[in-house]
Amino acid sequence: MIKILLSISLIMVLTGCASPSTEQKTQPIYDSYITQFNSEQPNQAQMLARPDGYRLYVREFGTVNKGKAPSIVMMHGFPDNGHLYDALVPQLSGQFHVITFDFLGWGQSDKPAAHLYNVASQRADLDAVVSQLGLKSVVPMLHDLSGQAGIDWALDNEAQTAALVLLNTYYSPMPTLKAPEAIQFFSTPSLLQRAAVWGSMKSGTNFQGGVADQLSKFFSNSQARDKYLPIVTHGAIHIRPAFFSSTSVLWQELEARQANVQRMQKFKKPVHTIFGADDPYLNSDVAVEFNRLFTVGSLHLLSGAGHYVQLDEPAQVGRILREQLKAR
Repeated sequence: MIKILLSISLIMVLTGCASPSTEQKTQPIYDSYITQFNSEQPNQAQMLARPDGYRLYVREFGTVNKGKAPSIVMMHGFPDNGHLYDALVPQLSGQFHVITFDFLGWGQSDKPAAHLYNVASQRADLDAVVSQLGLKSVVPMLHDLSGQAGIDWALDNEAQTAALVLLNTYYSPMPTLKAPEAIQFFSTPSLLQRAAVWGSMKSGTNFQGGVADQLSKFFSNSQARDKYLPIVTHGAIHIRPAFFSSTSVLWQELEARQANVQRMQKFKKPVHTIFGADDPYLNSDVAVEFNRLFTVGSLHLLSGAGHYVQLDEPAQVGRILREQLKAR
């Protein structure tokens, strides 16, 4: 009974917390933030097309460093977008060519309703960014959902990979790996889950509040939460197809990558694992396991940082990466 009540409460959170004007309320905050950010961090923004014609929103920083230093390709998880890295970009763009992009279905990229949003789709996104920007030496930076597509890409393109950066992410089954509450609920088939999906699709204006409620738990730094939560959740009403499609294949994608464990152990490029130690989901034990599987690289557990380590402690993450990537 308690489990049922908790499930019903979660449905109410995810489908009934936001008013119809939620997106309109965050629009001025978002617009003001974007104007200030672009002024302080000049970037080249464009829409790049995948081979199937769908377009991805891509930003480039530190373009003067392209070809002189590795290109750091920052990839977000779910249910967020490329703004997840806005606090980290200034820490790295002075020395490196830095790229952020929104996966198909998220942020400002196209959002086809009938698309299958799985790891293969995210891999196609990454392939399109690397090929169309002509990147030669790549540092995939992975967080949360993007761990699988990014690690797959690195394993298949080791010669082109300068290094790999793992920020509170996942790849294959691990003993202490725990899905966030909303992800666990929507990735586990049940009558309540199907009802919640139906309700969320019918009442889209009530979805964004549930996303914000879950994402608020991903921060340890309250100042970072206040600043970035309205930014990474803005427009969440439009990510519903990608969110529900991604959660529907979560567990089979996870199990499928168990077969790549031996390839991970043979990977010779440096893998820098930097995890927020306060993350109860993709936790410190997951970071330690990654460091065991990838035998070359470094391990850093940052206290006072949660799941969004790049927003909680951008200066620490930036310092570590400047040191590690420069040393390479």
